[in-house]
Amino acid sequence: MRITPSILNADFANLAAEIARIPSADAVHVDVMDNHFVPNLTIGLPVVESLRRCTDQMLDIHLMIEDPDRWAPAFAEAGAESVTFHVEAAKAPVRLARALRRTGARASMALKPATPIEPYEDVLGELDMVLLMTVEPGFGGQKFLDLVLPKIRRTRALIGSRPIWLQVDGGVSLETIGRCAEAGADTFVAGSAVYSADDADARVTALRDTALAAHRH
Repeated sequence: MRITPSILNADFANLAAEIARIPSADAVHVDVMDNHFVPNLTIGLPVVESLRRCTDQMLDIHLMIEDPDRWAPAFAEAGAESVTFHVEAAKAPVRLARALRRTGARASMALKPATPIEPYEDVLGELDMVLLMTVEPGFGGQKFLDLVLPKIRRTRALIGSRPIWLQVDGGVSLETIGRCAEAGADTFVAGSAVYSADDADARVTALRDTALAAHRH
C-alpha cells in the first residue's frame, strides 16, 4: 500500500519545505496541468527539475496535458521515476510507454472517470502503473466518485498477477481510502487529506494503515 501525496494542495512558495513534511511518503505526486486538457494551469518542467534537485524521494509525475507524446519523455529525462500520461490525450500510447521506459522511468497510463479500462487490456503489458481518476481531473479538493469503484475492481482483475501498480487519484481521504483498497487499488494519491493535516506525515501513515486494514479484510 503506497501513499503518494499530491503537492497540488501544498504551499507552492515553499515546495522543498512542503515535501520535507512527508518523509514517509512512498513518492511525491506532481500534477502538471496545461489549461487545455484540463481547465487549470499548475506547474511545468522547470519546477520538476527544481524538485529533483531538492529531494531524493520518488517523483510521480501526472501529466494532465495535451500532446503528452511530445512532452512526457522530457519529464522522465529530468529525473522523474514515474511519468503518467492520459490515454485520452495520447496519440500513440504504446510508443509513448516504450519511450518512457527507455529513459529508465516507470510508464503509467491514466484514465478519467468515464473512460473504460477494457479497450486498453492489450496495452497493460507495456505499463508499470495504471492511474484511475476518482474525480474529474483539473482541481484538488473534489468529492470522491464512488462510481469508479467497479472500474477499480475490473482493472485489478485485468492486471491479474502482473507487477503493475494500481493508483487512484481524487478525493482520497481516511473516509474513502478503505473502499479503494478493498476494490483492489494499492497506490493512493492524497492531496488535501495530507496537506490540510497539522502533521502531514502522521496523516500519510494513517492513510496507509487504513488501506492495509481494508485490504486485509
